[in-house]
Amino acid sequence: MAIRPVLRMGAPGLWEQSQPVSAFDTPELAALLADMQDTMQALNGAGLAAPQIGVNVQVVIFGVEKNPRYPDAEEVPHTVLINPLLDPVGEEMEEGWEGCLSIPGMRGVVPRFKALRYRGFDQGGRAIDRTVSGFHARVVQHEVDHLRGILYPLRIRDPRRFGFIEALFPEASQPSETGNG
Repeated sequence: MAIRPVLRMGAPGLWEQSQPVSAFDTPELAALLADMQDTMQALNGAGLAAPQIGVNVQVVIFGVEKNPRYPDAEEVPHTVLINPLLDPVGEEMEEGWEGCLSIPGMRGVVPRFKALRYRGFDQGGRAIDRTVSGFHARVVQHEVDHLRGILYPLRIRDPRRFGFIEALFPEASQPSETGNG
């Protein structure tokens, strides 16, 4: 449908709590999802949350096959996740580099749960219930944080491991990135 502008860090809408979706399989939801997909693909994102394009609802999309921003990332199935709930599986955390379409040109090391169970609904209102780990788990946590008004820099423990890509990695085009849109 359309590539939408992505809000950047500092925009008030990125700090708000998103509202649950109450009606599935509607023309409005289909249009939103089409715009989100077009926007994510155009920017080579691994995911995108509705608040990033100025829509304050609990909708995220994600998925990675071959992507130049994530050359070493494992594949993540394309998913529409609405009204998500996350439950960590165990307490093990791992740190990894993340980027965000709302904070272009920057990366930071963010601790995330290594494994988690996520539940929610697809665009038709059918239940989703998955247990995942690694990059898949990281992408889901990053995207769902957007629905809570949290951007990844708020989770960084060591500010020395946050900055512009070219300053952090002068000899490489970018790190093996995790994170999303």
